Amino acid sequence: MSRSDETPLRFEPLAGALGAEVTGLDLAHPLSPPRFKELHDGWMLHQVLFFRDQDVTIDQHKEFARQFGELHVHPVLQQMAGRGHPEVVVLESGEKMRFVAERWHSDVTFQKEPPLGSVLRAVVVPEAGGDTMWSSMYAAYDALSDAMQRLLSELRALHHGGGFRYIAKEEQKEDLESNLSAAHPVIRTHPVTGRKAIFVKATFTKEIVGMKPEESRALLRFLTEHVARPEFTCRFRWRPNSVAMWDNRCTQHAVISDNLDGHRRMERITIMGDAPR
Repeated sequence: MSRSDETPLRFEPLAGALGAEVTGLDLAHPLSPPRFKELHDGWMLHQVLFFRDQDVTIDQHKEFARQFGELHVHPVLQQMAGRGHPEVVVLESGEKMRFVAERWHSDVTFQKEPPLGSVLRAVVVPEAGGDTMWSSMYAAYDALSDAMQRLLSELRALHHGGGFRYIAKEEQKEDLESNLSAAHPVIRTHPVTGRKAIFVKATFTKEIVGMKPEESRALLRFLTEHVARPEFTCRFRWRPNSVAMWDNRCTQHAVISDNLDGHRRMERITIMGDAPR
């Protein structure tokens, strides 16, 4: 198809707060400049996009993600580095193992410049179960009272990835320790949309800077429960070769561990971002 013959993409919303399924795009092919703008604008609007029936190779998966920025290499999860793909994170579970990433989070926020987004492809999925949910941190912020918004806007929180120490290889530990924690604003402003979003994660956020431990725990408990309210979320049922791409700056996600017998293999490419402000 020539660029002049490209028809507009269709974005079918999945829920009121966020999420849309996209039709009319083959991720195996590079995006023309108009198509890139159309897709990027849709991404900024819907926060997480879903694509079906994308039978792409690992290289095509990487090339699609690379159109949105430099690819991120996880400090520990480099399961395909030996095959020349250190950028690919493999999330695999089954045989009574709990699904990876079942707590609400966004990716690698313990780094000083957390990723701006991720592109996740389903390789193997159970017949049922193992869905993923996303939550809009825009909607979560907007639902707060003015007083709470003002309080949170002045705070910073410490994010820490200490859990990765236990699975890091010896050659990874030195680099990991140098980039294992960072303090970020509790409320960040999205660098593209200008909208405000809650930036606190149950997985990685450990304390509110400058607060007493009891105060910090109470506020973090409130925020981590608040962001999971159903009205902020959408839910996606995976099929093989389904793809999701989400904005790490304004969403969180969690896997539903409801079928521990089911084999589930996902491959994730993550895109580098900047320091939250």
